[in-house]
Amino acid sequence: MADIVRIVLSMLIPPLGVFFKVGLGMHFWINILLTIFGYVPGLVHAIWVVATRDQF
Repeated sequence: MADIVRIVLSMLIPPLGVFFKVGLGMHFWINILLTIFGYVPGLVHAIWVVATRDQF
């Protein structure tokens, strides 16, 4: 259930979903850069992080 909430947050603001999954780690900053370059790259990265990162 929590991952669904994170995915919805990622669809609205991609770095927010990543932040709630990994905190201020490397993936958060990568996502900030990708989102600055374009919404779609940030969105894809955010959903990938939320869906695959179980050990953070």
